[in-house]
Amino acid sequence: MKNKLLYIITIVMTLFIGVSLTLVVLYYYPLHDKTVSKTISNVNITENNTIKQSIDKAYNAVVVVESTTNRGVGTGTGFYYKKDKKNGYLITNHHVINGATSIKIIDNDGQEYEAKLLGSDEVSDVAVLSVDAENVKQIVEIGDSTKLELGDTLFTIGSPLGSNYKGSVTKGILSGKDRTVEVELFSGNYVMEVLQTDAAINPGNSGGPLLNINGEVIGITSSKLADEKIEGMGFAIRIELAMSEVDRLEKGEEIERPLFGIEAIDVSNTYSLFYNRLSVDKNIKEGIVVARVVDNSAASSAGLEKGDVIYKIDDNKISDMAHFRFVLYKYSIGDEITVKYYRDGKSKEVKVKLTK
Repeated sequence: MKNKLLYIITIVMTLFIGVSLTLVVLYYYPLHDKTVSKTISNVNITENNTIKQSIDKAYNAVVVVESTTNRGVGTGTGFYYKKDKKNGYLITNHHVINGATSIKIIDNDGQEYEAKLLGSDEVSDVAVLSVDAENVKQIVEIGDSTKLELGDTLFTIGSPLGSNYKGSVTKGILSGKDRTVEVELFSGNYVMEVLQTDAAINPGNSGGPLLNINGEVIGITSSKLADEKIEGMGFAIRIELAMSEVDRLEKGEEIERPLFGIEAIDVSNTYSLFYNRLSVDKNIKEGIVVARVVDNSAASSAGLEKGDVIYKIDDNKISDMAHFRFVLYKYSIGDEITVKYYRDGKSKEVKVKLTK
């Protein structure tokens, strides 16, 4: 009897505890749906090193320059630097339009129109074109390349490989400030002073702008060293050189440079020296050997002769003929220069007044 009573009490207690726990669970965790509130915040991410605003300042001022010659059709890039009520004016490279019978412009919207060549200069590799003013959507801002420092951010806008890739933007840094590269001209090789950048420059970019971080043009992309072992070496003409000529080129004037009045051979060109029956002291490693003096020229008036080895103009050492032209063309017609040369194993110098 006692055991039966204990059994009944255990069952009752178990039921009581079970019911109590169920009530507690239902009280704190009801069966109906519980409303969950969420707060959604919009987060704006700002890129600190974007150059978008700088690109926008020049993007629609850059166009494709398509030139037709008797060899076919070639493309390059140009940019508008000036506009008046009648015309818009753009700069490109001389080699982009050299020999062109017609020149067509294609803007970033795909609009096409004809351009007129106003003036061009092979030595500086600069050409100026004009179009109807209504076609010009934007003008670039001209900067100052002399204020650049190594490592400054630079970018290009252009049309590599033609109009299919018009408006392409590439970014890099200033890799070198005072580089010289040798280029081949119709009149002979010539050394150009250029800016160096690692921003990608490809065929079709020629004539386009090289811009600083503020979106100002500081150079004109002109050439690239092309070799399977070379990567990221592009070159641009300083904008100051181009702007010093545009007024005359707009008027169709020829850029006049001083005449020295010689034909010469590099000291290192032993074959040409032998062919022209010229000999040079083996201790002379740099300079140019006079092969002919033009009658009634500055050189003939100064008394220079065939066989003279010119090694210096003022304080500028002369390494070869390309470098000689580079130094000479820094002077103006009428300037007087001091030329140092070797004759019969002796160093001499003479004043030469440069003529037209």
